[in-house]
Amino acid sequence: MTLHVLCVGGEDHSLRIPFLSALRSRGIRVSAAGTGGALPFSAIGIEYHGYNFDRFGARIADRLAIGQLSDLVRSIRPDVVQTFDTKPNLLAPLAIRGAVPVVRTINGMGWVFSSTQLKALALRPVYLALQRLAARWTNATVFQNTADSRFFHRYRLLGNSQPVLIGSSGIDVGAFQASQVQASSTEKLSAELALGDSEVVLTVSRLTVQKGIPALLEAAAIVHAVRPGVRFLLVGPRESEGPFAVDQASIDRHAPYVMALGVRSDVPALLRLADVFACPTEYREGVPRVLLEAGLAGVPIVTTRVPGCDDVVAENWNGHLVPLRDPRALAAAILDLLQDPVRAGVMGKRSIALVRREFDLNVVTERYVDLYRQLLASGTSSDSQIGPTRPGREHRTAHLHSGNAS
Repeated sequence: MTLHVLCVGGEDHSLRIPFLSALRSRGIRVSAAGTGGALPFSAIGIEYHGYNFDRFGARIADRLAIGQLSDLVRSIRPDVVQTFDTKPNLLAPLAIRGAVPVVRTINGMGWVFSSTQLKALALRPVYLALQRLAARWTNATVFQNTADSRFFHRYRLLGNSQPVLIGSSGIDVGAFQASQVQASSTEKLSAELALGDSEVVLTVSRLTVQKGIPALLEAAAIVHAVRPGVRFLLVGPRESEGPFAVDQASIDRHAPYVMALGVRSDVPALLRLADVFACPTEYREGVPRVLLEAGLAGVPIVTTRVPGCDDVVAENWNGHLVPLRDPRALAAAILDLLQDPVRAGVMGKRSIALVRREFDLNVVTERYVDLYRQLLASGTSSDSQIGPTRPGREHRTAHLHSGNAS
């Protein structure tokens, strides 16, 4: 019998297409459900189902989403439901309630557990309660970093689900490298962006406060005062980010040394222009894909010392880790790399082998396939526990991805 996996995500679910394609190449039937457009999925023949929820709240929309997901599972009858992202991780188990095995992947803890705003602090007990409720109908909880695993154990959010560590959603190493080879020449792209001989600091992110963009803008001003020729390129959506979006006027104040390019499909090519990759996120990330792409491109990285980021970057080895919301530390780390390009180049190249060894899509996919088959072979229900892992065990990056137990 062909294993059928329904993968449920949010509006940027198309980012999971490489993972879904890798599952399909292993003989698994794949369906997807998300709140974004269907075209990227239909273009490669993946069955896609739209549903709706509001990322920024709206209890009524969430109830409707639960009903839509419940109807979808009854209609297509998958063998396993795989979920990604905070709200799908909550909504899908509540919709399915044990009808089929559910695997949820904790790819970061989101705004509620990352922000220090009073609203976020007030919502945390509610989300903790919802996580515990969703765990009643979850068979396995996959973590992408050790810090999130410890958090779930500490606050008893696992229910009877099996805890598993699988670092990141994987990156298709071959496809990424091919896209770099096929991309426009750096000279042509540099001319298009009017960069001249400027040094480039690249950031790929949603342009939101929680992603650290205000701190990055302040850091850019500090760097500009020291090295006026540096250009900061911001790649990613802003208008779609609702109340979390950085005000356009805040970005414009830093022109011309800060350039917001919007959403682009040529990130591999842009990475070839970059001297430094900056990821100032304040989120509790899973393992940010952008760090894997920057690492695979051999670009030295400056990022914040938060879960997920520090699973990729080691201080003064392949980049720098800086405190959250600290523009001066961020600027100092960027300047350190710009001022010594030979050392920075050596640091950047160290990431290439790390990404190939620990985060390759094929490695990640095999671990998910093993997990799905284990769940089905055991005939598990959401009220049973399969081979629980020991919460006290610690893993550094070198061991995080070896095996599927935390």
